[in-house]
Amino acid sequence: MILSGDEIRRRLGQDINIDPFEPERLNPNSYNLTLHDELITYEEVVLDMAQPNRTRRLRIPKDGIVLAPQKLYLGRTVERTETHNCVPMIEGRSSIGRLGLFVHVTAGFGDVGFCGYWTLEMFAVQPIRIYPGVPICQIFYHEIAGTYSEYNSDKYQHNRDIQPSLLYRELNPGSDRRDPQLTLSFGNDGAQ
Repeated sequence: MILSGDEIRRRLGQDINIDPFEPERLNPNSYNLTLHDELITYEEVVLDMAQPNRTRRLRIPKDGIVLAPQKLYLGRTVERTETHNCVPMIEGRSSIGRLGLFVHVTAGFGDVGFCGYWTLEMFAVQPIRIYPGVPICQIFYHEIAGTYSEYNSDKYQHNRDIQPSLLYRELNPGSDRRDPQLTLSFGNDGAQ
């Protein structure tokens, strides 16, 4: 069962935390999350699942940035969420999808107990200008039945920033490989 907007509001501060919370972003059965002002792109020509991949950071200026097609951009929500006793999920807004922007390529499913910012895997069908602070996706909540353990991973739990894939940690347990350093590069116009 999906929680209604009224039920989301009722559970705020208990099972559900959304920070910051703006009442006007509450929908009949979801809440609109907004886009932070930074993106990450991968610098590798071929991405390797078993290795950390180098990334580059871009800032989205107030007048927007154009996303190029056939390129993956990682972003994050402005809002930090925390969920207990329900399963959080995000979905792109229909107004965004109708412009050909996929907001989460495959990872819209959250785990009960997740705390942090949502990393967005964004992919554009054609060039599109995006802006910081735009309501980019919506979070909704499913009730959970049966016994469960809350999500408790050192990979993505309590993240503070955009999270590139950390799959290599699963494929190389006990490895002391370091995460790649992010290079700062601030684009302000044109396809990046």
